[in-house]
Amino acid sequence: MKTIGLLGGMSWESTAIYYKKINEIIRQQLGGLHSAKVLLYSFDFEEIAKMQTHGDWQQAAAVLSDAALILEGAGADAVLICSNTMHMVYPQLAEALKIPVIHIADPTAAAIQQRGLKKVGLLATRFTMEQDFYIQRFKNHYQIEVIVPGHDDRRLVHDIIYDELCKGIVNDTSMHQYVHIIQKLIDSGAQAIVLGCTEIGMLINQTNVAVPVFDTTYLHAQAAVKFCLI
Repeated sequence: MKTIGLLGGMSWESTAIYYKKINEIIRQQLGGLHSAKVLLYSFDFEEIAKMQTHGDWQQAAAVLSDAALILEGAGADAVLICSNTMHMVYPQLAEALKIPVIHIADPTAAAIQQRGLKKVGLLATRFTMEQDFYIQRFKNHYQIEVIVPGHDDRRLVHDIIYDELCKGIVNDTSMHQYVHIIQKLIDSGAQAIVLGCTEIGMLINQTNVAVPVFDTTYLHAQAAVKFCLI
């Protein structure tokens, strides 16, 4: 079994889900007392969030690259960035490391392709929804069109992530607000919904939504297990 390196703490709420899901999948596939070989570097998210807010992506790339190199040096065979937003700096990490960095969008887009879907709605932080590093990967590599909520809805989605989900707060009112925004995306032609922030699965799942839901956290964890068991 290969060793998975996790860049976590962005937020730790979703990193805990990563650890749980990876080990659950290992147990399902191998049985017995098997569990995953995992190395975790967990950030103080307050520091990373300030870099995001200030648009200091160069500094963020340097900090994540340094941490990823520590994981590589400790024996990780691949690295996962346990955050959709921080894939903004994926190119710098991929260049810095000798081991693979498994991109969160790739297993998600592959799962969408397997369902024969061409147009999806994206819920995520405003950074992921408003910049092209994520949406263009879907379009250029997988020919999947991505639509996002309108300006005010993007702000609401973003604020709920940072003010509630990243703090472990799961609010029924926020869930209903998300469901309302999702319905707008469906009405605009979305054939599926991508939960493009690793915390959103705390609030939304398939039971809330009439079209297929793709949880990036689960799919990323699944891809990590697939890699480490090859």
